[in-house]
Amino acid sequence: MDFTKPETVFKLENIRNELVKMEDSIIFQFIERSHFPTNGNVYIENNTKLPLGDFDGSFLDWALMHLEITESQLRRFESPDETPFFPDKILSSILPSINFPQILAPSAENVNYNNKIKGVYIKEIVPLISKYDGDDANNYGSVAMTDIQCLQSLSRRIHFGKFVAEAKFRSDEELYTKLIKERDIDGIMKHITNSAVEEKILQRLTTKAEVYGVDPTNKESQRKITPEYLVKIYKEFVIPLTKEVEVEYLLRRLD
Repeated sequence: MDFTKPETVFKLENIRNELVKMEDSIIFQFIERSHFPTNGNVYIENNTKLPLGDFDGSFLDWALMHLEITESQLRRFESPDETPFFPDKILSSILPSINFPQILAPSAENVNYNNKIKGVYIKEIVPLISKYDGDDANNYGSVAMTDIQCLQSLSRRIHFGKFVAEAKFRSDEELYTKLIKERDIDGIMKHITNSAVEEKILQRLTTKAEVYGVDPTNKESQRKITPEYLVKIYKEFVIPLTKEVEVEYLLRRLD
């Protein structure tokens, strides 16, 4: 998939290949996060245990914001598949712009689910993938950086729903135009849902978790990420949020 060549972006095989590669990244980042406890102090806003001066937010927010400021200057958020958590803080790149062609509808940049993704990650996912429920002040920095990697990968995966939605729109423009004009959310959700594909994703994740989640040289070692939890995360959070992104993108498609 090459964002400088729009014709490569909406081929279903290319989209599928990108989503499969994202699974691997997410799994390995979850495994890295499983080395640490929950470390709830990292997520508490204006935590006196982690003073951040005038910054209004959590230690994770502070670290993520400053990283995005740097990454924006390195052109990260010019890429159509990247969505910042702090869009009002990013800066212009010091590198020459690539000038990607318009791939998605102009309203796509207004579809940003990152606050919801971050909330789900902290509340639902961290307890599932952490080593134990507890605190380790020596690893606040490591936990925050690992969380950021997880969040950015989840964000990219979920917001890739925009490309999926655009591909579906182009495959049956008449149908989706009608549903959009009627604001038929249930109808849109029905037509973007493919239960057979979703089931294949969950089966593939089960296999990957069984392979990646344990040391292949020691089958008796403690499993780092379980198939049960990985499937739960995708089934209850990643896939539904991706479809929410698809629906919102389509509702804005004709703007």
